[in-house]
Amino acid sequence: MRTFFQLVILLLCSLTLQGQDSKKAKDLLDEVSAKAKSYDNIVIDFRFTLQNQKQNQNQDSKGNLTLKGNQFVLNFMGVTRIFDGKKNYTIIPEDEEVTISKYNENDENSITPSKMLTFFNSGYKYNWDILQNIRGRKIQYVKLTPLSTKDKTKEILLGIDTQTKHIYNKIEIAKDGTKTTLTVNSFKTNQPISKNHFTFTESKYPNYYINKLD
Repeated sequence: MRTFFQLVILLLCSLTLQGQDSKKAKDLLDEVSAKAKSYDNIVIDFRFTLQNQKQNQNQDSKGNLTLKGNQFVLNFMGVTRIFDGKKNYTIIPEDEEVTISKYNENDENSITPSKMLTFFNSGYKYNWDILQNIRGRKIQYVKLTPLSTKDKTKEILLGIDTQTKHIYNKIEIAKDGTKTTLTVNSFKTNQPISKNHFTFTESKYPNYYINKLD
């Protein structure tokens, strides 16, 4: 009987610590989100890797992203994507094609700066994970586990610089074994950006096929 009560006490202590870890993780994520929103703009250079040993996949790409308010420009894998706050413009030089579509807030696949910076605010269980020293920087990891069993993602690890409160990397592991890692190589804020930086100018693409979906 004494052993049974000891086990119960240990279980209750464990649940309490899990609750504390969850709150600590959520508080850190809230700090990250608030810090990002405080900037006039953010310019990021990143590296993206995809690995799946079973399917013999191994990709390595670089890209850059500029965020300002509810606008962004993303350059990745030879494609430029512009969102001016109302419409998405996907520019594919290889195909000489531009696809234009209106933003639909009800579409879960629609990407906006606010979604990029706050995707972790709902739909996940939070856990405090390991602290790593990476090139002199202390990176605290928070594990996100999807609440929905239908989600194809098994778990996400967000590495956060404890000093700057900026995201250092995002490691996503899918249920099929695919592992994608996005590592921020450069994180700059409040940069001088031209007024037309987030404006699509059709005259710059005279020979492109303009595909207007809406």
